[in-house]
Amino acid sequence: MFPIAHIETPFDEKFDIPRQAGLAAEIPGVIVFTDDYRDPSSLRGIEDFDRLWLIWQFSANVSATKHPTVRPPRLGGNERMGVWATRSSFRPNNLGLSCVRLERVEWQSSRGPLLHVLGADMMCGTPIFDIKPYIPSADSFPDARGGFTDTHEWRPLQVEISDEVLQRVPCHLHASLHDVLRLDPRPHYHDDPDRVYGMSFGGMNVKFQVADGVVRVISIMV
Repeated sequence: MFPIAHIETPFDEKFDIPRQAGLAAEIPGVIVFTDDYRDPSSLRGIEDFDRLWLIWQFSANVSATKHPTVRPPRLGGNERMGVWATRSSFRPNNLGLSCVRLERVEWQSSRGPLLHVLGADMMCGTPIFDIKPYIPSADSFPDARGGFTDTHEWRPLQVEISDEVLQRVPCHLHASLHDVLRLDPRPHYHDDPDRVYGMSFGGMNVKFQVADGVVRVISIMV
């Protein structure tokens, strides 16, 4: 297989990426096709769909050691499950699957046609192998069981950012930054209220602490 495109997102590293697509619904992404796949005719009709499936590569994990069991973050990183019963990024073929919202198609640009999407859970530069339309009548099963995700509730954090700190963030990334922090980007076995964490987001260095269910942003450096 070979990439047909890559995606550009605010995520410069793995640390702060949401653990599922759509959890941070306003995260902007741009899908840029490779030179061989910039023919606009290959996108004919795609603008009529609200959502797309992306098949992509966990490119940062290609050389990582793989195991038959993994520690899902939903279980606090303390309990092992079979890799096929999870969406862990440590998989033999390093393939990811994400459903994103199609915001618009930019038909003409210096890089060929571009797909502007929302809600991606991918690092900037992630290679994409395939794109398929999301079809509600075939792809949605709201009554299906969700395994351990049904019994372990994900509780979002409260986010506190002062106006003085927030003004360093471009307006179009305010909601996205809030969502990323609300979802708690820390490893789930970390619970040190005095520890200062740092993450790179949209070219910014964000420092924060977490205590009693509240994430407090200390500083943002551009």
